[in-house]
Amino acid sequence: MNDSLKYKIALSLIPGIGGVLARNLVAYVGSVEGVFLESLKSLIKIPGIGEINARRIKNSDVLTKADKEIEFIEKHKIETHFYTDNNYPRRLKTCVDAPVLLFSKGKMNLNEQRIISIVGTRNATDYGKKVCHELIKQFAERNYKILVVSGLAYGIDIQAHKSALKNNIPTVGVVGHGLDRLYPSLHKETAKKMIANGGLVSDFVSGSKIDPSNFIRRNRIIAGLADATIVVESAIKGGALVTADIASSYNRDVFAFPGRAGDAYSKGCNQLIRNSGATLIDGIDDLEYFMGWENNPTKKNIQASLFVELNEQEQQIVDLLRKDGELLIDQISAEMGLPASRVSTILLNLEFKNVLAVLPGQVYKLR
Repeated sequence: MNDSLKYKIALSLIPGIGGVLARNLVAYVGSVEGVFLESLKSLIKIPGIGEINARRIKNSDVLTKADKEIEFIEKHKIETHFYTDNNYPRRLKTCVDAPVLLFSKGKMNLNEQRIISIVGTRNATDYGKKVCHELIKQFAERNYKILVVSGLAYGIDIQAHKSALKNNIPTVGVVGHGLDRLYPSLHKETAKKMIANGGLVSDFVSGSKIDPSNFIRRNRIIAGLADATIVVESAIKGGALVTADIASSYNRDVFAFPGRAGDAYSKGCNQLIRNSGATLIDGIDDLEYFMGWENNPTKKNIQASLFVELNEQEQQIVDLLRKDGELLIDQISAEMGLPASRVSTILLNLEFKNVLAVLPGQVYKLR
């Protein structure tokens, strides 16, 4: 581990500095290391920082804490994902309040072709468990290359993880604490199995206290990692509805399974659907339709780009997407050395020519 990681961890630990301010700091100063080398006077002048936050940056012991965390990371083979690193989840990059640093353990692809978050009540009924299991089973039956994300909590969350494991689908649990522990402890055996086919993700360092507010905070990661969030069961209030609301704020698709009138743990889903906070689905066919998935994902389509006339810049984008599969507009802009505004126009023309498709999170791929 190098000093660069030390500063990245330290940046995430500064009291009062969340993801938005952390990004602003790095943008104004020019580097992560520079944040800690900048003078107090200069820090105060950065928009959104002010004297209180500037003194927190200069006076806190976050660099010492970062050294300790690096020891833990090395010992337990934890992977880090800083927001400027290539391994940072591309879907999460588009979320304004995403954490600047993630920790993960396991074998997972956080940029998988399709990622779905499944959430719901901790008091899952037999109906909810069955609906959850059948949906994930159908992912496997239709050979989808997919990652299932949830929160490793009681009820629907743990059912989603168990069903994914049973059907050999990678699954990731986003936890509200450091990776030095597991809550609830009853799910340790499931978590161990997930490490081999998926794993655990957190934005908390080791030693973090288990606090109810942490589990609300982690919901933004559950929502931000995925193309869509599916609420299986929920009471009229609950964390699943918070996650659904966050997903909507990220312009991600939100779906909900309906329940019988009067069922306590279907009231939340029914309310979401009634208030247009979620689209009603009753199985994978609906999900495929609304997400625009192919019925046969293994079928190879002939790319439209082979049959239309492209200019030099359009062809350059087609070549990039043919090589990398899927890219964000910022990635395309960086590769081409053109401003995002210009790239956006070229992409729009390619859409009109039916050459490429736009996925959730403003990700582009060839048709």
